[in-house]
Amino acid sequence: MTNLARRFISALALALASCAALAGPTPAPVRAEIDVLLARLQASGCQFNRNGSWYDGAEARSHLLRKLDALEGRGTVQNTEQFIQLAASGSSMSGKPYLVRCTGAAAVESRQWLTEQLAQVRSAPARRP
Repeated sequence: MTNLARRFISALALALASCAALAGPTPAPVRAEIDVLLARLQASGCQFNRNGSWYDGAEARSHLLRKLDALEGRGTVQNTEQFIQLAASGSSMSGKPYLVRCTGAAAVESRQWLTEQLAQVRSAPARRP
């Protein structure tokens, strides 16, 4: 093996180790917001469209939690907006945007629906024990 090949392999191993070190659970405050958003989606009675098929809120929540797990395997989710952008806005397989359709309203992209819900969550007064 040449010296250049050894250096390349060492650099690659270091890069992979660095990426693994960044992987991990989402910070608790971010995870709490994500959990609230997904609970709202589940309880909303709205439907969630993924790759042309409509699902109920419970199925949507389950799917998005699996995507969150996959994201955490590659790195830490730094904020709720990043979760919406990387996991909850569209299919990583087809590239098609996810949609949310609520009773009596036209379907909107999930990014818009979740971002509006996040704004409501953040503007609500904090509960005190």
